[in-house]
Amino acid sequence: MNQYLKRLALAGAMSAIALGAAAQEVTWRVPTSVPEGSPFYVNFLERFAANTKLLTDGKVEVQPFGAGILVPALKVYDGVKDGIVEAGHSTPSYLVNQDPINAIFAGFPGGMGPEAYSTWIYEGGGKEKLAEIRAAEGLKSLVVGIGSSEIMAHSNVAIRSAADLKGLKYRTSGPWAEVMRDYFGAVPTVVPPGEIYTLLERKGVDAIEWAPPSANLPEGFHEAAPYIIIPGVHQPTFLWEVVLKTETWDALDDSLKAKVEAAAELTTRQSLTNFYDKDMKAMEIYRASKAEVITLDPAFVKELSDAGLDWIGKKAEAQKAEGKGDMAAILADYLTYKDRWATESDYLIRTGK
Repeated sequence: MNQYLKRLALAGAMSAIALGAAAQEVTWRVPTSVPEGSPFYVNFLERFAANTKLLTDGKVEVQPFGAGILVPALKVYDGVKDGIVEAGHSTPSYLVNQDPINAIFAGFPGGMGPEAYSTWIYEGGGKEKLAEIRAAEGLKSLVVGIGSSEIMAHSNVAIRSAADLKGLKYRTSGPWAEVMRDYFGAVPTVVPPGEIYTLLERKGVDAIEWAPPSANLPEGFHEAAPYIIIPGVHQPTFLWEVVLKTETWDALDDSLKAKVEAAAELTTRQSLTNFYDKDMKAMEIYRASKAEVITLDPAFVKELSDAGLDWIGKKAEAQKAEGKGDMAAILADYLTYKDRWATESDYLIRTGK
Protein backbone atom coordinates (compact mmCIF):
# COMPACT_ATOMS: atom_id res chain seq x y z
CA MET A 1 0.00 0.00 0.00
CA ASN A 2 2.83 2.36 0.90
CA GLN A 3 4.48 1.71 -2.47
CA TYR A 4 1.20 2.44 -4.22
CA LEU A 5 0.81 5.72 -2.34
CA LYS A 6 4.39 6.69 -3.16
CA ARG A 7 3.82 6.01 -6.86
CA LEU A 8 0.57 7.98 -6.73
CA ALA A 9 2.30 10.90 -5.06
CA LEU A 10 5.14 10.79 -7.61
CA ALA A 11 2.66 10.72 -10.49
CA GLY A 12 0.85 13.67 -8.98
CA ALA A 13 4.07 15.61 -8.64
CA MET A 14 5.04 14.88 -12.23
CA SER A 15 1.60 15.95 -13.41
CA ALA A 16 1.94 19.19 -11.49
CA ILE A 17 5.32 19.85 -13.10
CA ALA A 18 3.92 19.11 -16.56
CA LEU A 19 0.91 21.33 -15.88
CA GLY A 20 3.20 24.11 -14.71
CA ALA A 21 5.26 23.85 -17.89
CA ALA A 22 2.15 23.84 -20.04
CA ALA A 23 0.87 26.91 -18.23
CA GLN A 24 4.14 28.81 -18.61
CA GLU A 25 3.53 32.48 -19.23
CA VAL A 26 6.31 34.75 -20.47
CA THR A 27 6.35 38.44 -21.31
CA TRP A 28 9.04 40.00 -23.50
CA ARG A 29 9.33 43.75 -23.85
CA VAL A 30 10.54 44.29 -27.41
CA PRO A 31 11.72 47.76 -28.48
CA THR A 32 12.36 48.38 -32.16
CA SER A 33 14.45 50.80 -34.20
CA VAL A 34 11.49 52.48 -35.91
CA PRO A 35 8.69 54.73 -34.61
CA GLU A 36 5.49 53.16 -33.34
CA GLY A 37 2.95 52.82 -36.16
CA SER A 38 5.50 52.76 -38.98
CA PRO A 39 5.11 49.94 -41.54
CA PHE A 40 8.08 47.98 -40.15
CA TYR A 41 6.58 48.28 -36.68
CA VAL A 42 3.16 47.10 -37.85
CA ASN A 43 4.09 44.62 -40.58
CA PHE A 44 6.95 42.97 -38.71
CA LEU A 45 6.80 43.52 -34.95
CA GLU A 46 3.06 43.82 -34.28
CA ARG A 47 2.40 40.94 -36.67
CA PHE A 48 4.98 38.82 -34.81
CA ALA A 49 3.36 39.71 -31.50
CA ALA A 50 -0.06 38.65 -32.80
CA ASN A 51 1.25 35.42 -34.35
CA THR A 52 3.13 34.53 -31.17
CA LYS A 53 0.01 35.06 -29.07
CA LEU A 54 -2.01 32.94 -31.49
CA LEU A 55 0.38 30.00 -31.77
CA THR A 56 1.32 29.85 -28.07
CA ASP A 57 -2.29 30.30 -26.91
CA GLY A 58 -1.22 33.48 -25.16
CA LYS A 59 1.53 31.83 -23.10
CA VAL A 60 4.19 34.07 -24.65
CA GLU A 61 3.40 37.77 -24.83
CA VAL A 62 5.45 40.07 -27.05
CA GLN A 63 5.04 43.71 -26.02
CA PRO A 64 6.18 46.05 -28.85
CA PHE A 65 7.70 49.45 -28.08
CA GLY A 66 8.56 52.13 -30.60
CA ALA A 67 12.02 53.58 -31.09
CA GLY A 68 13.48 55.57 -28.22
CA ILE A 69 10.97 54.55 -25.57
CA LEU A 70 13.02 51.89 -23.79
CA VAL A 71 16.36 52.17 -25.62
CA PRO A 72 17.71 54.48 -28.36
CA ALA A 73 16.64 53.60 -31.90
CA LEU A 74 20.07 52.45 -33.02
CA LYS A 75 20.99 50.70 -29.75
CA VAL A 76 18.44 47.90 -29.71
CA TYR A 77 21.02 45.09 -29.86
CA ASP A 78 22.97 46.70 -27.03
CA GLY A 79 19.81 47.04 -24.97
CA VAL A 80 19.29 43.28 -25.14
CA LYS A 81 22.92 42.44 -24.41
CA ASP A 82 22.94 44.83 -21.43
CA GLY A 83 19.79 43.26 -20.02
CA ILE A 84 17.73 46.45 -20.24
CA VAL A 85 15.01 44.58 -22.17
CA GLU A 86 14.17 40.93 -22.70
CA ALA A 87 14.25 41.14 -26.50
CA GLY A 88 14.79 43.63 -29.32
CA HIS A 89 13.68 44.13 -32.92
CA SER A 90 16.11 45.60 -35.42
CA THR A 91 18.09 44.97 -38.60
CA PRO A 92 21.67 43.79 -39.20
CA SER A 93 22.09 46.93 -41.31
CA TYR A 94 22.76 48.89 -38.13
CA LEU A 95 25.59 46.52 -37.16
CA VAL A 96 27.64 46.65 -40.37
CA ASN A 97 30.02 49.27 -38.97
CA GLN A 98 30.69 47.02 -35.96
CA ASP A 99 31.15 43.85 -38.00
CA PRO A 100 30.83 43.75 -41.82
CA ILE A 101 29.62 40.13 -41.74
CA ASN A 102 26.19 41.65 -41.01
CA ALA A 103 26.14 43.12 -44.53
CA ILE A 104 25.39 39.69 -45.98
CA PHE A 105 22.14 39.59 -44.05
CA ALA A 106 21.36 43.30 -44.18
CA GLY A 107 21.15 43.23 -47.97
CA PHE A 108 23.68 44.91 -50.22
CA PRO A 109 23.95 46.26 -53.79
CA GLY A 110 24.54 43.36 -56.14
CA GLY A 111 22.94 40.91 -53.74
CA MET A 112 19.90 38.68 -54.11
CA GLY A 113 16.37 40.01 -54.40
CA PRO A 114 13.63 38.94 -51.97
CA GLU A 115 12.54 35.87 -53.94
CA ALA A 116 15.98 34.27 -54.00
CA TYR A 117 17.10 35.62 -50.63
CA SER A 118 14.12 34.30 -48.67
CA THR A 119 14.70 30.89 -50.25
CA TRP A 120 18.36 30.96 -49.21
CA ILE A 121 17.40 31.98 -45.68
CA TYR A 122 14.83 29.22 -45.15
CA GLU A 123 16.01 26.44 -47.44
CA GLY A 124 19.66 27.18 -48.21
CA GLY A 125 21.02 27.46 -44.68
CA GLY A 126 21.06 31.25 -44.36
CA LYS A 127 18.96 31.32 -41.19
CA GLU A 128 21.24 28.82 -39.52
CA LYS A 129 24.32 30.86 -40.43
CA LEU A 130 22.80 34.01 -38.94
CA ALA A 131 21.88 32.02 -35.82
CA GLU A 132 25.52 30.94 -35.42
CA ILE A 133 26.73 34.53 -35.67
CA ARG A 134 24.26 35.71 -33.04
CA ALA A 135 24.98 32.72 -30.79
CA ALA A 136 28.64 33.79 -30.69
CA GLU A 137 27.36 37.14 -29.40
CA GLY A 138 25.27 35.43 -26.72
CA LEU A 139 22.02 36.02 -28.59
CA LYS A 140 19.17 34.01 -30.09
CA SER A 141 18.00 35.26 -33.50
CA LEU A 142 14.43 34.98 -34.78
CA VAL A 143 14.01 36.18 -38.37
CA VAL A 144 10.71 38.07 -38.38
CA GLY A 145 10.85 39.99 -41.63
CA ILE A 146 12.28 39.93 -45.13
CA GLY A 147 11.42 42.97 -47.19
CA SER A 148 10.76 43.73 -50.80
CA SER A 149 13.15 45.95 -52.76
CA GLU A 150 13.40 49.53 -51.59
CA ILE A 151 13.14 52.91 -53.27
CA MET A 152 16.72 53.90 -54.08
CA ALA A 153 16.10 57.55 -53.27
CA HIS A 154 13.63 60.31 -52.67
CA SER A 155 15.73 63.18 -53.88
CA ASN A 156 15.86 66.93 -54.20
CA VAL A 157 18.09 66.48 -57.27
CA ALA A 158 17.74 64.24 -60.30
CA ILE A 159 19.94 61.12 -60.24
CA ARG A 160 20.59 59.42 -63.57
CA SER A 161 24.30 58.58 -63.63
CA ALA A 162 27.35 58.12 -61.42
CA ALA A 163 28.26 61.78 -61.96
CA ASP A 164 25.07 62.79 -60.12
CA LEU A 165 26.24 60.95 -56.99
CA LYS A 166 29.49 62.84 -56.52
CA GLY A 167 29.16 65.12 -53.49
CA LEU A 168 25.54 64.03 -52.96
CA LYS A 169 24.47 64.46 -49.34
CA TYR A 170 22.65 61.18 -48.85
CA ARG A 171 20.84 59.83 -45.78
CA THR A 172 21.57 56.10 -45.79
CA SER A 173 23.13 53.36 -43.69
CA GLY A 174 24.79 49.97 -43.87
CA PRO A 175 26.75 48.73 -46.90
CA TRP A 176 25.23 51.32 -49.23
CA ALA A 177 26.69 54.18 -47.19
CA GLU A 178 30.21 52.84 -47.68
CA VAL A 179 29.68 52.08 -51.37
CA MET A 180 28.33 55.58 -51.96
CA ARG A 181 31.31 57.15 -50.18
CA ASP A 182 34.13 54.94 -51.40
CA TYR A 183 33.07 54.27 -55.00
CA PHE A 184 30.98 57.27 -56.03
CA GLY A 185 32.11 60.19 -53.86
CA ALA A 186 28.76 60.74 -52.14
CA VAL A 187 28.52 62.07 -48.58
CA PRO A 188 26.44 59.59 -46.54
CA THR A 189 24.89 60.40 -43.18
CA VAL A 190 22.96 58.22 -40.74
CA VAL A 191 20.07 59.59 -38.70
CA PRO A 192 17.28 57.80 -36.78
CA PRO A 193 14.17 57.04 -38.87
CA GLY A 194 12.04 59.64 -37.11
CA GLU A 195 14.26 62.47 -38.34
CA ILE A 196 14.41 61.59 -42.04
CA TYR A 197 11.41 63.56 -43.34
CA THR A 198 12.46 66.83 -41.71
CA LEU A 199 16.00 66.43 -42.98
CA LEU A 200 14.78 65.90 -46.55
CA GLU A 201 12.12 68.64 -46.49
CA ARG A 202 14.54 71.25 -45.13
CA LYS A 203 17.18 70.17 -47.64
CA GLY A 204 19.58 69.13 -44.91
CA VAL A 205 20.40 66.33 -47.36
CA ASP A 206 20.03 66.01 -51.11
CA ALA A 207 18.51 62.54 -50.98
CA ILE A 208 17.34 59.84 -48.61
CA GLU A 209 16.64 56.13 -48.76
CA TRP A 210 14.55 54.34 -46.22
CA ALA A 211 12.28 51.48 -47.23
CA PRO A 212 10.05 49.83 -49.86
CA PRO A 213 7.49 52.00 -51.67
CA SER A 214 4.60 51.26 -49.32
CA ALA A 215 6.66 51.94 -46.19
CA ASN A 216 7.85 55.28 -47.59
CA LEU A 217 4.36 56.37 -48.63
CA PRO A 218 2.96 57.27 -45.19
CA GLU A 219 6.17 59.15 -44.43
CA GLY A 220 5.30 61.61 -47.22
CA PHE A 221 8.77 61.65 -48.76
CA HIS A 222 7.25 62.01 -52.25
CA GLU A 223 5.72 65.30 -51.12
CA ALA A 224 8.96 66.59 -49.64
CA ALA A 225 11.20 65.98 -52.69
CA PRO A 226 10.53 66.13 -56.45
CA TYR A 227 12.30 62.94 -57.60
CA ILE A 228 11.86 59.22 -56.88
CA ILE A 229 14.72 56.99 -58.01
CA ILE A 230 14.18 53.29 -58.80
CA PRO A 231 14.97 50.36 -58.84
CA GLY A 232 16.21 49.64 -55.32
CA VAL A 233 19.62 48.40 -56.41
CA HIS A 234 21.09 49.60 -53.12
CA GLN A 235 18.82 47.32 -51.09
CA PRO A 236 17.42 44.47 -53.22
CA THR A 237 15.98 43.03 -50.00
CA PHE A 238 16.60 43.23 -46.28
CA LEU A 239 16.10 41.33 -43.05
CA TRP A 240 14.78 42.23 -39.60
CA GLU A 241 15.11 40.02 -36.57
CA VAL A 242 14.08 39.72 -32.96
CA VAL A 243 17.02 38.91 -30.70
CA LEU A 244 17.07 37.64 -27.12
CA LYS A 245 19.84 36.69 -24.77
CA THR A 246 20.59 32.99 -25.10
CA GLU A 247 19.63 32.40 -21.46
CA THR A 248 16.29 34.14 -21.97
CA TRP A 249 15.54 31.80 -24.87
CA ASP A 250 16.82 28.73 -23.02
CA ALA A 251 14.45 29.46 -20.13
CA LEU A 252 11.49 28.99 -22.45
CA ASP A 253 9.75 25.60 -22.49
CA ASP A 254 10.79 23.55 -25.52
CA SER A 255 7.22 23.21 -26.78
CA LEU A 256 6.85 26.98 -26.72
CA LYS A 257 10.18 27.49 -28.49
CA ALA A 258 8.87 25.56 -31.50
CA LYS A 259 5.71 27.65 -31.56
CA VAL A 260 7.60 30.94 -31.32
CA GLU A 261 9.90 29.81 -34.15
CA ALA A 262 6.81 29.02 -36.22
CA ALA A 263 5.33 32.43 -35.40
CA ALA A 264 8.52 34.10 -36.60
CA GLU A 265 8.55 32.27 -39.94
CA LEU A 266 4.83 32.88 -40.45
CA THR A 267 5.44 36.58 -39.82
CA THR A 268 8.22 36.70 -42.39
CA ARG A 269 6.17 35.06 -45.11
CA GLN A 270 3.01 37.07 -44.41
CA SER A 271 4.83 40.40 -44.21
CA LEU A 272 6.69 39.90 -47.51
CA THR A 273 3.51 39.23 -49.50
CA ASN A 274 1.92 42.17 -47.71
CA PHE A 275 4.76 44.39 -48.91
CA TYR A 276 4.44 43.12 -52.48
CA ASP A 277 0.75 43.98 -52.60
CA LYS A 278 1.02 47.38 -50.93
CA ASP A 279 4.14 48.36 -52.88
CA MET A 280 2.29 48.08 -56.20
CA LYS A 281 -0.45 50.35 -54.91
CA ALA A 282 2.11 52.81 -53.57
CA MET A 283 3.90 52.99 -56.92
CA GLU A 284 0.59 53.86 -58.59
CA ILE A 285 0.23 56.76 -56.18
CA TYR A 286 3.79 57.91 -56.79
CA ARG A 287 3.35 57.89 -60.56
CA ALA A 288 0.18 59.99 -60.21
CA SER A 289 1.87 62.49 -57.88
CA LYS A 290 3.89 65.60 -58.72
CA ALA A 291 7.12 63.73 -58.10
CA GLU A 292 8.98 62.39 -61.14
CA VAL A 293 9.81 58.69 -61.04
CA ILE A 294 13.24 58.11 -62.59
CA THR A 295 14.04 54.53 -63.62
CA LEU A 296 17.79 54.07 -63.88
CA ASP A 297 19.40 52.75 -67.04
CA PRO A 298 20.34 49.05 -66.74
CA ALA A 299 24.00 49.86 -67.37
CA PHE A 300 24.03 52.22 -64.39
CA VAL A 301 22.25 49.64 -62.25
CA LYS A 302 24.98 47.13 -63.15
CA GLU A 303 27.67 49.68 -62.28
CA LEU A 304 26.12 50.15 -58.85
CA SER A 305 25.69 46.41 -58.34
CA ASP A 306 29.26 45.67 -59.37
CA ALA A 307 30.52 48.25 -56.89
CA GLY A 308 28.52 46.60 -54.13
CA LEU A 309 29.88 43.15 -54.97
CA ASP A 310 33.42 44.50 -55.07
CA TRP A 311 32.93 46.22 -51.72
CA ILE A 312 31.61 43.17 -49.89
CA GLY A 313 34.22 40.90 -51.48
CA LYS A 314 37.03 43.15 -50.25
CA LYS A 315 35.49 43.31 -46.77
CA ALA A 316 35.40 39.52 -46.63
CA GLU A 317 39.01 39.21 -47.79
CA ALA A 318 40.14 41.80 -45.23
CA GLN A 319 38.39 39.83 -42.49
CA LYS A 320 40.03 36.64 -43.69
CA ALA A 321 43.47 38.29 -43.64
CA GLU A 322 42.83 39.08 -39.96
CA GLY A 323 42.13 35.44 -39.24
CA LYS A 324 38.34 35.81 -39.36
CA GLY A 325 37.24 33.51 -42.15
CA ASP A 326 33.53 33.29 -41.36
CA MET A 327 32.48 36.22 -43.55
CA ALA A 328 34.33 34.89 -46.61
CA ALA A 329 32.85 31.42 -46.12
CA ILE A 330 29.27 32.66 -45.71
CA LEU A 331 29.62 35.10 -48.60
CA ALA A 332 30.92 32.33 -50.87
CA ASP A 333 27.89 30.21 -49.96
CA TYR A 334 25.58 33.18 -50.53
CA LEU A 335 27.04 34.01 -53.94
CA THR A 336 26.96 30.36 -55.02
CA TYR A 337 23.28 30.26 -54.18
CA LYS A 338 22.73 33.56 -55.99
CA ASP A 339 24.43 32.23 -59.14
CA ARG A 340 22.48 28.97 -58.98
CA TRP A 341 19.24 30.91 -58.67
CA ALA A 342 20.12 33.13 -61.63
CA THR A 343 21.04 30.14 -63.78
CA GLU A 344 18.28 27.72 -62.86
CA SER A 345 15.23 29.90 -62.14
CA ASP A 346 14.42 30.74 -65.76
CA TYR A 347 11.68 28.11 -65.71
CA LEU A 348 9.64 30.42 -63.46
CA ILE A 349 6.98 32.63 -64.98
CA ARG A 350 7.26 36.21 -63.76
CA THR A 351 4.94 39.02 -64.73
CA GLY A 352 6.82 42.05 -65.93
CA LYS A 353 7.82 44.15 -68.89
